[in-house]
Amino acid sequence: MESLLAAHSRTEDELFIGPLEHCFEQIGQRESFHQEHNEIDNCLKLAQKARDARRARQLLLAAVISSRKHFDKEERIVFPLAERVLNSKTLASLGQTWLEQRTRTLL
Repeated sequence: MESLLAAHSRTEDELFIGPLEHCFEQIGQRESFHQEHNEIDNCLKLAQKARDARRARQLLLAAVISSRKHFDKEERIVFPLAERVLNSKTLASLGQTWLEQRTRTLL
């Protein structure tokens, strides 16, 4: 889970946060996205260090819940914002970059 979310976070930062950072700043979400990634990462790291299964399960569940909320926010805010702010050529280029990165990751 940690490696999948790390790849997601890197891709999101490179492809969306950078080009849309000024928009996130205007709607007060810039720090929120970074903070959510840190919260998820922290829960996963603490789960690995947990001394008992119960605590590890709690931390893993917290990471999953935070991830779901984060993905929901992306679907409701980031993607519609990208469609409104970025032109179709830029969106196509970002999509191609994502596909190339994903293909490299899977190989």
